[in-house]
Amino acid sequence: MRGYRDGNGDRGQVAVEFLGMVPLILLTLALLWQVVLVGYTYSLAGNAADEGARAAAVDGDCEGAVMRHLDGAWAAGASPGCGAPSGGMVTVTVTIRVPALVPGFGGLFPVEGRAGAVYEGRRS
Repeated sequence: MRGYRDGNGDRGQVAVEFLGMVPLILLTLALLWQVVLVGYTYSLAGNAADEGARAAAVDGDCEGAVMRHLDGAWAAGASPGCGAPSGGMVTVTVTIRVPALVPGFGGLFPVEGRAGAVYEGRRS
């Protein structure tokens, strides 16, 4: 019978400690991934609003431009708000829901991107 005095009493201790840390490591990775998704959603909303405002200022196809600049999972829950020209400006608001860990499945909270551009289209 081998014991602590033989020098083998703590054999496998690192493996046991690592196994205990695996849930904490996975939780940390999931939280970091969620933070990345939040940031990417803000970036997408802002870019889609910018592109929608540019398109609305020139040719009036705001919603088409917004939807072209959103990825598939984010486009499903997007709601572009394309305003009519007012005071020489066109404003666009894009609202997207932040996905919960996997894009396309559920949404945590809405993110809003806003943009404006000088109206360059035809005057009626």
